[in-house]
Amino acid sequence: MADPVVVVALLLVAGTATLAVAVRDPVRQALVLAVLGVVLAVLFTALQAPDVALSQLAVGSAVTPLLLLLTVRKARRRGRREGRER
Repeated sequence: MADPVVVVALLLVAGTATLAVAVRDPVRQALVLAVLGVVLAVLFTALQAPDVALSQLAVGSAVTPLLLLLTVRKARRRGRREGRER
């Protein structure tokens, strides 16, 4: 039988990944993606892959959501600026 921690982590990964797809607002998607990164890091730690977990924690829960949030911010600013020019 599978380790209960791994089973719970897999269920959390499935739930947060589904939530990331279901959420329509890009800002909320980035935040859910950050949570998904943390949950995946927990899963990798439970699977005894701490190096992968640290990489996932840094990239998946910090850098990628930050880049997405900055991109959304810039796109919204550009949209407002182009709306005023018309």
